[in-house]
Order: sequence, then C-alpha cells, then structure tokens
Amino acid sequence: QLSGGQQQRVGIARAIVHRPALLLADEPTGNLDPRLAAEIMGVFEDINRLGTSVLIASHDLALIARMRHRMLTLQRGRLIGDGEAGV
Repeated sequence: QLSGGQQQRVGIARAIVHRPALLLADEPTGNLDPRLAAEIMGVFEDINRLGTSVLIASHDLALIARMRHRMLTLQRGRLIGDGEAGV
C-alpha cells in the first residue's frame, strides 16, 4: 500500500518516462498535507528545469503563490489574470 505522496510520485514518474515536452497536472496536491504538497511542487520544478513545460491546475492559491513561475487565473472558464506567482 502506497501513501498519497508515494502514489503522486509514481504517477509523475509514469508521466515523464518518455520525456514529454508538456506535462499536465490536474490538482496534483489536492489530497496531500502541506509538507508533501510542497515536495510534489518541488518535483515539478525539477522536471521544469530539465526542459519539460509543466501546466498545473490547482485551487491552492497559497501553494501556487510561493512559486516563481507564470500563473494564469481562470474564473468560470475565463482568463482573468496573467502574471508571475510569488511576486
């Protein structure tokens, strides 16, 4: 039996095994405690540094705000913000 964090890591590993140009992650930290959520976001940053673009859909604005990457904000399916998180 794998923990939530371990399951997320396995899912990410499966997604990147063929080195995709783009990785889509829908609520990847939704069921994790804050420490594990931060670790998973660190994994996505590492993947990005290796050349894969990472698009993360999340409702956790506090977690996203700590990142230093472009952040698009949607409301009811419409783009309402385009800027850099953590600034």
